Amino acid sequence: MGCRDVHAATVLAFLSGTASVAGLLAAVLLPNWRQMRLYTFNKNEKNVTVYTGLWIKCARFDGSRDCVIYDPQWYTAVDQLDLRVLQFALPLSMFTAVSALFLCLVGMCNTAFVTSVPNIKLAKCLVNSAGCHLVAGLLFLLACAMCLTPSIWVIFYNNYLNKIYEPVFTFDISVFIAIASAGGLFFTSVLLFLWYCACKSLPSPFWQPLYSHTPSMHSYASQPYSARSRLSAIEIDIPVVTHTS
Repeated sequence: MGCRDVHAATVLAFLSGTASVAGLLAAVLLPNWRQMRLYTFNKNEKNVTVYTGLWIKCARFDGSRDCVIYDPQWYTAVDQLDLRVLQFALPLSMFTAVSALFLCLVGMCNTAFVTSVPNIKLAKCLVNSAGCHLVAGLLFLLACAMCLTPSIWVIFYNNYLNKIYEPVFTFDISVFIAIASAGGLFFTSVLLFLWYCACKSLPSPFWQPLYSHTPSMHSYASQPYSARSRLSAIEIDIPVVTHTS
C-alpha cells in the first residue's frame, strides 16, 4: 500500500463520507419520515395521506402532489418522541461527519504536499497524516452511531404507535436514506482504519498518531557506520616490546 502517497483507500473514504453527508442532508430536509393514512368511506371524497418530517408536515389527497395542509411550524410542535430526538441527533451527526471530512482532507493534502523530511523548527506544529485519518475514522464511527440508533428506533416506535392507535402509521423513505447514510459512514471509518493499520508499521514517525519527541534528522537518515567504528568497540591495546642492546 502506497502510504507515503495519497492512496485510493483514503480518496474512496473521502468520497464515501461526502456521499453519506449528502444523504443525511436529504433525510433531514425531506418530509418523509412517517406517513399517516386517513381513509374515508364516502365515495365522493378521497383518502388523505399525512406526510410527517422533522421540520414540516404536509397532507395530500390520493393522486395529488399539492399539499392541502402545509405546516411549516411543525418542528416547534412535534408530539412524537422519536422525531424530536432525530431533530437533535441528525444535525449533530452531520456536523461530526463534516468535521471528519475536513480532517480527512487535511490528512490527504499533508500527504500530497508535505516533504518527506519536516522542518525541525516547525516540528511541533506539524500536521500528522496518520493522526488526521485516525481521528477522522473515529468521528465517522461516532456520526454513524448518532444517526443509526434513532433511525432504527423510528421503526420500532412506528409499531408502538400502531398498537396504541389504529394501524395507520408507516415509516417512509427518509428512514431508509438515513440508515443507508449511516452504513456509508461506517464503511468510511473502516476504510480509514484499514489504511492506518496497514501504514502504522512503517519505521518513519510520520505514521504515528502523535510525536513522542521532536523529530530530528537522525529519525529520517541513517548515519554512516564505518569499519573503523565497528572495530573500535572491540579493539585491545597490545603492548609493544622493544629489545635494547
